[in-house]
Amino acid sequence: MGYFLRWIFAFLLLALTFNPTDYNYVRWSTANYASELPVTVLMGLLLLIGYIIYLRATLRSIGGFGMFLILAVVAALLWVLYDWGILTLENRALNTWLGVLALSFVLGIGLSWSLVRRQLTGQADMDDVDE
Repeated sequence: MGYFLRWIFAFLLLALTFNPTDYNYVRWSTANYASELPVTVLMGLLLLIGYIIYLRATLRSIGGFGMFLILAVVAALLWVLYDWGILTLENRALNTWLGVLALSFVLGIGLSWSLVRRQLTGQADMDDVDE
């Protein structure tokens, strides 16, 4: 359940930032920047904190190459679905949601990777402590 929640929060973070509907931070802030500047800044900072948490944990656990590999696997899966005729890429909104989904997989796996590694290998990851 913990893995699923980490992925859901990553998906929500990305979807709240941008999605093909009108209910996202990018469109809301562009439309209301002049009249709601304090709220726009506050919401932007909260989203930035979320991104810092997820990106820092992902980069520390799987690194840039691991992020690339996960995106490559998701892209290959989408390619297979397209090749089999299950997925069509003509719908721009669907393409945007697929991008949000793919990026959320990267962030969710990155945040959970230490737990997965510990369960697979029995080795615990430790942070370096400067004293």
